[in-house]
Amino acid sequence: MTDSPVLLDVTDGVATITLNRPEAYNSLNIETKVLLRDTIRQVADDPEVRCVVLTGTGKAFCTGQDLKEHIELLENGGSDALFTTVDEHYNPTVTALAGMAKPVIAAVNGVAAGAGSSLAFACDLRIVADTAGFNLAFANVALSCDTGASYHLQQLVGRAKAIELLYLPRTISAADALELGLATKVVPADELAAEVGALAARLAAGPTVALGAMRQSVAYAAGHSFEEALEFESAMMTKTGATADHRAAVAAFVAKEKPTFEGR
Repeated sequence: MTDSPVLLDVTDGVATITLNRPEAYNSLNIETKVLLRDTIRQVADDPEVRCVVLTGTGKAFCTGQDLKEHIELLENGGSDALFTTVDEHYNPTVTALAGMAKPVIAAVNGVAAGAGSSLAFACDLRIVADTAGFNLAFANVALSCDTGASYHLQQLVGRAKAIELLYLPRTISAADALELGLATKVVPADELAAEVGALAARLAAGPTVALGAMRQSVAYAAGHSFEEALEFESAMMTKTGATADHRAAVAAFVAKEKPTFEGR
């Protein structure tokens, strides 16, 4: 296995992005943040990629900011690097992750903490190993939340629970995450790869433009009025109605056949 901190595999329309710093619990130093940002942007723009999976190696999914590097920067007067990282790395990364017009799955193989949990929450679906968990650890290091946590967390669990989880950080077990709505599905750890692989393959074989339009419509509606959401839905229906996949699906329906989608 390569020693790159971020691995990318694209197979059969599925791009799997793997954080690869297991010795550091897949925490995010500057090198990793730059590569992760650029890799997510790359797959977002790649028309051959029809589904994206984000996961980690080893015992952790991602534990957020690399605190060892953070301390070094604090001690060496690197305050600019400490706090420009939100605008240079975290924000563009989660913007690309949440905004791409294709499905995104978090395969949560281990603990997701701090910005690592935020990244998982920005994905559409979170398939979680039964040994994994989440921790909104920001308050433990006297920092506010970032990487979209203030936006996505309350969408998943509601405002009151979001504030509770941020104010009073704790490790949320996989079972509790499922009950709260943070996890889409919990599976035995040794079945995670197969479960995610099957789901990603199904989504990658789907009508990609339509799935992306659904994703963007839901995100748009979260911050706009009902009337504005209807206008956006109308635009997305016009867009998807002009696709080859739509024409193929209608023809297959009339012929009583199963459609084959090409993602365009």
